[in-house]
Amino acid sequence: MIRNFSDHAANERTFLAWVRTAIAVMAFGFLVAKFNLFLKVAAQSLARDGQAIPVPGGGFGGVAGIVLILAGTAMVAIAAMRFIHTGRAIDSPEPNVDGTRLDLTLAGLMVLLGIALLAYLAHTLVTGL
Repeated sequence: MIRNFSDHAANERTFLAWVRTAIAVMAFGFLVAKFNLFLKVAAQSLARDGQAIPVPGGGFGGVAGIVLILAGTAMVAIAAMRFIHTGRAIDSPEPNVDGTRLDLTLAGLMVLLGIALLAYLAHTLVTGL
């Protein structure tokens, strides 16, 4: 029987939840970036008389998509480090204090990106573009 099995199983479930979330964040970033690219291509193909249709927001969608993909990648790396660290802490006889600075930094980045996407969407809806 594995020592502290329930703790190790909980650690693994948490790790897998972080990985699933990171995959969703990366997929959303890919979707945002590809939709922005689709808008640019559609504007070029719908252009009449050589006059391009303006695409709202310019390159913000592409940048936001890349940031989301990078954030998802960082989430997987952080989750792997935390999984290993927590697994060792479970088996260690001495008490460990867990630092959460990296987790809070990543959460802050996601909140800032969410606010930026919300502001972009609100601006697009208000201006009617």
